[in-house]
This record gives sequence, C-alpha cells and structure tokens, in this order.
Amino acid sequence: MTKPSANPLVVLNVVGLSPYMLGENTPNMNKLLQRGYQAQPMDVEFPAVTTTAQSAMLTGKQAREHGIVGNGWYFRELAEVGFWKQSNQLVQSDKIWDVLKAQYPEFTVSTLFWWYNMYANVDNSITPRPHYLADGNKIFDLYSSPTGLHQSIENDIGTFPFFNFWGPKAGIGASQWIGNAAIKEFEKNRPDLQFVYLPHLDYCLQKFGPNHVSIPSEIRAIDEVVGNIVKAYEQYNVDFLIVSEYGITEVNQPIHINKMLRKAGYINVRETQISNTQIIENIDCGASKAFAVADHQCAHVYLHDKCLNDGKTLDDVKTLLLSNDGVEQVLDKKAQQKYGLDHTRSGDLVVISKANAWFTYYFWLDDTKAPEFARTVDIHRKIGYDPVEMFIDPEIKFPFLYVASRVLKKKLGFRYLMDVTPLRPDLVKGSHGRITDAPEQGAILIAPKNAIEDGKAYRQVDVFALIRRHFANA
Repeated sequence: MTKPSANPLVVLNVVGLSPYMLGENTPNMNKLLQRGYQAQPMDVEFPAVTTTAQSAMLTGKQAREHGIVGNGWYFRELAEVGFWKQSNQLVQSDKIWDVLKAQYPEFTVSTLFWWYNMYANVDNSITPRPHYLADGNKIFDLYSSPTGLHQSIENDIGTFPFFNFWGPKAGIGASQWIGNAAIKEFEKNRPDLQFVYLPHLDYCLQKFGPNHVSIPSEIRAIDEVVGNIVKAYEQYNVDFLIVSEYGITEVNQPIHINKMLRKAGYINVRETQISNTQIIENIDCGASKAFAVADHQCAHVYLHDKCLNDGKTLDDVKTLLLSNDGVEQVLDKKAQQKYGLDHTRSGDLVVISKANAWFTYYFWLDDTKAPEFARTVDIHRKIGYDPVEMFIDPEIKFPFLYVASRVLKKKLGFRYLMDVTPLRPDLVKGSHGRITDAPEQGAILIAPKNAIEDGKAYRQVDVFALIRRHFANA
C-alpha cells in the first residue's frame, strides 16, 4: 500500500497547556471534547524542556537513546556549549515519519516550527532561521523546504512576526501566524501527517507566572488559534492530537549555579578589554574544572576529564551543589538511569531544582564584567537558557527611544548593541524542566476516544505509537 487509508492527522503542540486549564477559557478545545475527544494528563520525560519532549514524542524513546538531553549541552570535542541547534541529524533515533514513510512509500509529512526541523526526512517544513552577516548583524528570516515554501505562504498571510516569537515582544502574534501558516500549508500540500508548534503560553507563563491575572485571557487567545485551525480543517476530515511539552509552575528563587562553582574555584574565565575603562569576562569551558549548562529547572554539570578521573572532585562538586537550599537532587550517571537520561551528552552531574526555583547561566561575579551578550537577546552564545530575554530593563526610562537610538546607530554604520535585557532573574515568575508534583499541572494529551485505551496513563514516548496506530488501524 503506497498511502494509508486513515484520515489525515494533525498534531498540535500547544506548549505550556496543562489539564487544569481546560474549562471556561477553552471553548474551542471543549468542542473537541464534546465531539468524541478525551483529555488527560500526560507524563513527561525528564528534563521537561522543549527539545527533549519533542524528541520523545517523535521517536518514542528516552534521551539515553535519542540523545537530546536538553535544549543545549556541552560539545566536549569542541569545548563549546551549543544551544538551540537545528539539524535533525542531532536526533539519534528514527522519527515517526521515517517509520511511516518506510511502510507507505507515498506518505507525506509537514512540520511547522517543531525543533530539529532542518534537513529532516519530511516533505514540507518551516522553521525560524535568521541570516547571520559578516559584520555581526542578522536578518530575521525563516527556512523552508522545499525552497520557496515559506515565501509563498508569507505572500498570502504576511511576514512572520519574528519579534513575537522570542524576546521582549514575545506574544500571541507568532502563534497566530503559525496557525494561519499551517492552514495555508495544509491547503497547498494536503499532508497525511502535519506537526504544528504553538508556543504562546510558554512566554506569558514564564514571564508572569501561572497565577497572574492575565493568564486566563492568554489561555483564551491560544484556544482561539486552535479553534481557527480545527474549523479550517473541517472540510478535510482531519483527526487531531493535541499535546504539550510540560507544565509551568510558579518560581521565586533563581539559583546562580555557575557563580557557586566559580566561587569554589572550579570555573576559569577569559578577560577581554573592550575599552580603556572596561574589561568583560567570558567562561573558558575547556579550561574549567567544572561548570553548568543551565536549562530552566535542570542543569548539566560537566567536569574536566582530569577531575573526573581523580576520584574526588565529582563528590566535592555534588556536596557543594546540594548545599544550596533551592537544589532538590543531584544525579550522577548511575542515578540518571532512572530518568533515561544516561547519555554521553548529559552532564557528569545533572542538577534538579525545587519546584519554586530555577537555574541561571550567570558565571560572572561583578555585573560590570558581564559579557556584552548578557544584556542582549542572544540565544546561541549563552551557556544556558535565559528567560530574562523576555524583559526590557526596567532601568531604561524610555525604552522605545532607547531602541530607536540603537537602530539609528546601526543605519549610520556605527557599532551598536541592542542591550535592553536586564540582569534581573527575579523578574521571572514561571519555569519548567522539573517533573511537576501534580499531574494536572503537567503536560496534556487530547486525542479521539477511540484512539486511546481506557484507564491507561500515557507518557510522551507513547505519542509515537499513537500516531503510528492511527495509520496502521485504518
């Protein structure tokens, strides 16, 4: 059989959606439940972060097999931390589309904004991918395959609002555009399987916390995007899976894990004199005895090879980290086996925060020596995830004028920094990465009732089998 006889399947990844949110603020998702769908909590893989969660759903395996131990990790052979890489070849297991394409030679798949999208074995894909220029500037753009796909969609619905996708202006606009693009892409290509990433709740829940008064309206906003997609697909007899990657919990305690390690003498830095009066620092990962790659409520701590072999440093670092009252657990490689995280890419120690805490990447002890990128939106050069990039420094009295002056410098050819990011981790009110204590606050699965087994507790790795079964049972 070259094509499955099942209805097309659309997988909507509504990031940050938790079971407790369903109700008066989700009328469109409620309609799905009324017409034969069922919602239930879904157990997440650890760490509960974007790339690990997506890889679990797409491969049906844990990180020890697919290799995606977080949104970033330390590449030992390069002595560099890499965050938000995009090549699909980093995922070390077959994805669901590889299996289905082997079974059905004419099977077609589209992926919109799911991570590790580039060069995947799919027929149509769109993902964020700026152009980086030689002078340090960048041009915001998308990458699509086949060439021209995203341009044809932008001709129909307008340019992707990149500044709504990340940074201080992150908001519903990006998810609205992605939803509209998904509709257009489906109309153009009619894939058998389409994956759509809708990140909106991720932003507001981290920025303001899940208990903020604005959150009900934000839930209604993403529910409307889902409703528009469902309505547009009615004519195509499409079935849906709605999933999320994690739940987000209230936090009030940033943990400066690298500052702890530096004060204890484990971290080396390089100094750079950028003017007669200013010296900045950057971490020297390859020369450091131990340092942390911070990823929300999880941190991978890597030790220098010599320190790993001395039989003492690992225990000393573990003791140091456990002395912080925001730290819940420190996992060595053996303890990581419980979570399926024991991979060569994972840290020699993996640190988990308590529910109200999260890890910063900060490694400097004096803010005047912070690297220039610390005060900018720069997701690739930081040795950890930085949610503070969603805020404009409250010390800037007239931010619009400040940004305009920076843009003018750029146009005039002067060196400039868009240095609007504060060094204020206390501003962040929500985080994830740790497995939530209550399933209702975690990830969600919404699927047709006839697709799921009564009473079964589903995990993210089960999404792979749910998709496969949808087409196999037709």
